[in-house]
Amino acid sequence: MTGRESEPLRRSGVRQVVLVVEDEPMQRMMAVDLVEEAGFEALEVADATEAVSVLEARADIRIVVTDIDMPRGLDGVRLAALIRERWPPIEIIVISGFRALAEVRLPERAEYFSKPYEPAAVVAALRRMAG
Repeated sequence: MTGRESEPLRRSGVRQVVLVVEDEPMQRMMAVDLVEEAGFEALEVADATEAVSVLEARADIRIVVTDIDMPRGLDGVRLAALIRERWPPIEIIVISGFRALAEVRLPERAEYFSKPYEPAAVVAALRRMAG
């Protein structure tokens, strides 16, 4: 691991936690790998309902990376709005392969990436959000 990759670890002595919300197993696995390679601890869930349960149970989540289109319950946009309302300090990255940014109303401070996304751009956003 290079010095840049370990930035989230060095700041606090423990890795900052990122929750990945993605219903497609392969996409979720790739996102988790990206988050971990960037030096963060990754938690993963398959839908927004599971994400809310994890957020209610864990106070250490710093960033949520969520897909927009999920098969049941809340979609990623509604999840992002709920996170901003209930857990304002948590940073949010929203990703979609089907919707353009112009079609999506994101909460304040959320960042949007379309699939296929540039991994380096997502890593840069994670590091910026980790502050």
